[in-house]
Amino acid sequence: MRFVAITLLGGLMLAGGLPAHGGDPAEGRKIANMCRTCHGVDGYAAIPIAPHIGGEPKEYLEAQLMAFKTGARQHEMMSVVASGLSAQQISDVSAWYANHRVVATLPEGVSADQAPAACVSCHGPDGISVLLDAPNLAGEVNIYIDTQLKAFRSGKRQHEIMTEISADLSNEEIRALAEWYANVGLEILPAE
Repeated sequence: MRFVAITLLGGLMLAGGLPAHGGDPAEGRKIANMCRTCHGVDGYAAIPIAPHIGGEPKEYLEAQLMAFKTGARQHEMMSVVASGLSAQQISDVSAWYANHRVVATLPEGVSADQAPAACVSCHGPDGISVLLDAPNLAGEVNIYIDTQLKAFRSGKRQHEIMTEISADLSNEEIRALAEWYANVGLEILPAE
C-alpha cells in the first residue's frame, strides 16, 4: 500500500484522509535502534551529514519520513529506510524523537537580536523551531545547513517557503546563516 503525505492544518494526514496514529514513544524507541548510527538513539547526530532529530516537532519528523517513503524527497539512505516503515512505525519513531527535550544556548556575548532575520520566524533565534512543520537548526553542523540551503536554492529540494527564501542567497550569505545556527549550543535530553 502506498501512502502520500499531505500537511493539513499543521497535522499529518495520510492518503484517504485518515490522520496518522498518535505514535507510541516506547515502540518508537525500538525503531530508533536502526537510526542510531547516523542520528543517535537520542537524536543527537553521530555524523556531520545527518541532522540532529531529538526534540524535533513530531509533525515535522512524520512529514519528512513520509516524504522519503513516497519518493517526494530523495536520499540514498533515508529513502531506503523509510520505504521499509509502516505509517504506524513512522508515527512511533517520530513520537520517540519528539519526546526528547532540547536546550539551545547562544554563544556568550551573542544576542538573539543578532539572529538571521530571514530565519527567526520559523526556526527561532536560537534554532529551536517555533512551528510544527519546521526543523530545529540549533547546533547543526554548518555543512549540513549549507548543503540543505543550496539544495533549496538549486531546486533539488522544494519547499513553498525555503525555496523562495534561499533563491537569492549568495554562498557567503548561506555560509553565515549556517554558521549562526552551528554556533548555538545544543543539548538533547530525555523527556521528563
